[in-house]
Amino acid sequence: MNELNAENAKKFFESLEEADKERAQAYARDLGRGLKIVRTFPQGVTVFGSARLSQENIYCKKARELGRLLAENGHAVITGGGPGIMEAANRGSFEYGGRSIGFNITLNHEQHPNPYLTDMLQFEYFFARKVMLAMSAKVYVFFPGGFGTMDEFTEILILMQEGKMPKMPIFLFGKSFWKPLDKFYTTKMQPLKLINKDDQKIYKITDDIQEIVRAANKIGHPKIKTNYYDGFNKATTPHSS
Repeated sequence: MNELNAENAKKFFESLEEADKERAQAYARDLGRGLKIVRTFPQGVTVFGSARLSQENIYCKKARELGRLLAENGHAVITGGGPGIMEAANRGSFEYGGRSIGFNITLNHEQHPNPYLTDMLQFEYFFARKVMLAMSAKVYVFFPGGFGTMDEFTEILILMQEGKMPKMPIFLFGKSFWKPLDKFYTTKMQPLKLINKDDQKIYKITDDIQEIVRAANKIGHPKIKTNYYDGFNKATTPHSS
């Protein structure tokens, strides 16, 4: 059966136009390099947030504190590898001596690797980078950010909502920033039945760094080379299965 599938895949690939073959190979390279590095560390905590905030911003200070506490408790810290919130979280982990991973991406502006990375991989494609940011983690933390952060949040949210990935803790850090979005979901989307009330239970809004660390500690430390995606066929929380 595997040989038959491989032969069919080869025939399908050969039927593509040359430009599409090149594109598919480029996608595969980005994904393959990412999948390889993901297996070199236990799933940790992925921290998302703006690249544009100063390190003196209160949210960056909190992200740095979170990175340090996660490292103290043995959790790898994963970010998009850039400045702002990402740099702060990586720095907190790096300064403690923890595993500090950055999945960076080539952009026309503002996205250069921060200097607090123990591991770094440069991506060409947003979708491949987002796959790795998701697969690397057992907990997701979203600090304030712009369109990129919102894109990352809503993609993980819909994947969990539809059972396309394991249900893991999602924290939105900063009540004053995230509460208006939560209110929009409640007052605008729910009355039109665009979402269910339970959909808002997928994430939690918090101002408590320790709450995030406790959630990571509760799940524990999966072994290197294992992944909660392996054999996944239904949405279950890792520590409750």
